[in-house]
Order: sequence, then structure tokens, then C-alpha cells
Amino acid sequence: MSASAQLNLLDPTTYPSRRVEAWKYSDLARVLRDAPQVSPTANVGTAGAFDDIADTVVVFANGQSDEASFTAAGKQTLALRFVSDATGTAHSARYDVRVPAGSSVTVVESYEGAGSAYASHVRLTYVVEAGGFLTRIVVADDVADAVSIVDAEITLAAGGKLAQTVVSTGAKLQRIETRLAHYADGADARLDGVYVLNGSRHVDLTTVVDHLAANGTTSQLSKGVARDTSRGVFQGKIIVERGADGTDARMGHHALIAGERAEIDAKPELIIYADDVQCAHGNTVGTLDESALFYMQSRGITEDEARALLTTAFLGEVVDRIEREDIRERVDQWLTDRL
Repeated sequence: MSASAQLNLLDPTTYPSRRVEAWKYSDLARVLRDAPQVSPTANVGTAGAFDDIADTVVVFANGQSDEASFTAAGKQTLALRFVSDATGTAHSARYDVRVPAGSSVTVVESYEGAGSAYASHVRLTYVVEAGGFLTRIVVADDVADAVSIVDAEITLAAGGKLAQTVVSTGAKLQRIETRLAHYADGADARLDGVYVLNGSRHVDLTTVVDHLAANGTTSQLSKGVARDTSRGVFQGKIIVERGADGTDARMGHHALIAGERAEIDAKPELIIYADDVQCAHGNTVGTLDESALFYMQSRGITEDEARALLTTAFLGEVVDRIEREDIRERVDQWLTDRL
């Protein structure tokens, strides 16, 4: 059982530390030393950013909701709002989504922070049956001094399809983890991520994709920018089990450091037990192209504007992979407002 699955915010003995390999860059035991009190009830009086395009809206206020699961029927859009409005307390939530054969569901998860110094842990289970299609969009906007853990376990049946995009601005410690059981036989998965970090924010995007059968595909593209003293973490692991011949899995992570004290930690991994496969991974960390900056400034664009335009173009490659135009435009604007 993974450390994420065992985590209980009210029990410090379950907090993973850097001694746990998967958490070596995100030492929860150091950040959250003592168990907080349980968060009080909260009221959510405003609409969410994606409510108007959703067929169903489920709101969790400090982890509390009347809903526990959702089963898609046909083509639907589900908005899951996880609102944290607390100060110095902790809360958790759990939700299950099932996508039956032939159904197509778009789930937009928004993590909305208010208050300060709260701790939140959300556990999600997604089951995509044969021929089902799940689009998962995660927009994480916690406050700067929060601790926020999102732990999603996805099962992708033979012939299913998954398209996931995570966009984040980090927190004191924010970890968004996805574990995918990939049953292949034509099943296709795309898992993308974007992060924009300022101040001392920290984000950890962790994915584990386990190819369990033959002829499956996985594509991952993650990009980020870290400014000031922030820290970005990318951990991507793809496992190709024995018998998973014909697997085509590709992973890329590319980041910009825009502050002398900013930090990027990247750990892409391929573990392959099958022979007839095509697998690759790539990772780059650098700064903006100075020649491009000079060229734009020579055309009358200020340095700040030039940096913003180049950064937007750099991150835009990930956002452009979102298939639904209405969601793609909103995510693009959300990121632009934070650059």
C-alpha cells in the first residue's frame, strides 16, 4: 500500500517523510508536524468557475458533502468543487466516479482555497470501463500557506480512454498524485500537467502508470515555471509489466527556472519487463531564451511583457492538448491571470 493511501491527516504517524522514496522531495512530516483539529463546517455561497458548463455540480465544503459517488450515463460534464475555508485545521474528502462502457464524462475538479494554514486530503477513485472515455481537468488554486494532497486512483479498462490535465499554482506543500492501472488492449491515456509557482510555493506532480496488458498507449507532457524561492517537483513512473507487449509510452517534463533561488526536481522513470515496446522519456530544465527576449525588446516590447509572452507560449503547448474548446479557453485564461 502506498504512503498516500495510508495517509490520515489526524494521525502524525502516517505522515510520509523524505525517508519514503516517493516523498523525498515533499517531506510532509516536516511541514505538518502535529495533527491539526478537524475543520468546522463551512458554507459556499458563490458559484464555481465551471458550474455553468456542468450538468452536475458537487460541492465539498471543508471535506463535507451529501454526495459520495457518480455514475455517468451517456455524455455528461461533472464539476467537483473542493472548497477549503478554514484556518489551521484539517479536513478530508472521498469521491468515486464510474464511467460505464460507451459513456463519456468530463470531470472538472477545482480546489479553491480560502482562510489560511489549512490541511486538506482528497481521495478519488475513477473506474473507466471498456469503451468508456474520461476527461479529467484539475485546477488547483490553494492559498500559499496550505497543505493540500490530492490522491487519485484510476482504473482504465481495455479499450477505454483517459485524457487528464492538471494545472496548479502550488501551496506551502501541494501534491497531486495519479496512479493509473492501464489494462490496454487499445486503451489510450494522456496525462498532462502545468504549474506556475511564485513566492515560496511548492507543488509535486506525481504519476504512476502501470501497463498491465498488451497494446496500450500512454502520452505525458508536463511543463512548469518556478519563480522566487518556489519549488516544482515532477515524478513520473511508467511500468510495463510482463506480457504488456506492444506498449507505446512516452513521457516529457520541461521546466523554466525564473528565480535564482527557485528549484526544480524531476524524476522520470521507465520500468520495462516486456520486449516488444516503444518507450521514451525526456526532461529539461532551463531559463528563457535570452536571444528571444532581446529580439522582442528590440521591437518595443518591455522585458516583463516579453517574459510573460514567452512563458505563455511555453506553457501553452500543454493547454492546447485539452480537446474541449470551452474548457481549454478557461484554463488558458486562468493561467494567463497568474503569470
